[in-house]
Amino acid sequence: MNKKIGFVLALVVISLMLVSTVSAGLFDFMGGDNANATANDENTFIVGFDAEFPPYGYKDDSGNYTGFDLDLAKEVCERNNWTFKAQPIDWDAKDAELDSGSIDCIWNGFTIDGRENDYTWSDPYFDNKQIFVVKSDSGIKSIADLKDKIVETQKDSSALAALQGDNKTIADTFKTLTEVADYNTAFMDLESGACDAVAMDIGVAEYDIKNKNNSDDFQILDDYITTEKYGIGFKKGNDALKDQVQTTLAEMFADGTVLKIAEKYGISEDALIQK
Repeated sequence: MNKKIGFVLALVVISLMLVSTVSAGLFDFMGGDNANATANDENTFIVGFDAEFPPYGYKDDSGNYTGFDLDLAKEVCERNNWTFKAQPIDWDAKDAELDSGSIDCIWNGFTIDGRENDYTWSDPYFDNKQIFVVKSDSGIKSIADLKDKIVETQKDSSALAALQGDNKTIADTFKTLTEVADYNTAFMDLESGACDAVAMDIGVAEYDIKNKNNSDDFQILDDYITTEKYGIGFKKGNDALKDQVQTTLAEMFADGTVLKIAEKYGISEDALIQK
């Protein structure tokens, strides 16, 4: 090849590469779509959630994101003519996601208690009690009956924190308090008789029991360990969006929509907080 022609062709290739790079950068700068981009504008409501936390947010058997909180958020969007987007997030990175604007709120069984000053909060809408599940024929009717019994709970759970913290006096009456990897394991142990009770969130308990073929074999004790309130967490200072969502959620409580969605996931009316 003629050296001069080769040199010219090289310049053309380099120029095309530069144009392509600049164009891509400009496209990104202007908000162009890419594999990691998230559409976020005033008509899109993006909910950050943990995709492995049923019944509040999870992936169903068809591979779709669903859950009690996501259904509430979707209804809020429909009533405001917003586009709903469920955005699964790394829970440890939730604050960075919210601060960056890649999500509009955290709505996923999100505990207000201890975080009151970290976010702009909706009113609490869910009373998340830490309860005990036992076999219906166990004869266990109260916390007092758990004396010298084997109790299991999930590692890193709110129930475990309560029983190791302010409510340790309850755990001190047990024969053992055992941590397991997940509540599926705990329920299997309860069915087999390897443990006598499972300490867990009431919403998770009601959902798990509802979805069992032998749901009548289990009961939730009326006595509870402690309670915490769930709310919707917005970026600090985002009162306008919080107020709009709160107003719509109040309407949904008033017309029975929240209760209808709760019943879909086996959540009892007693767990709902309506102001």
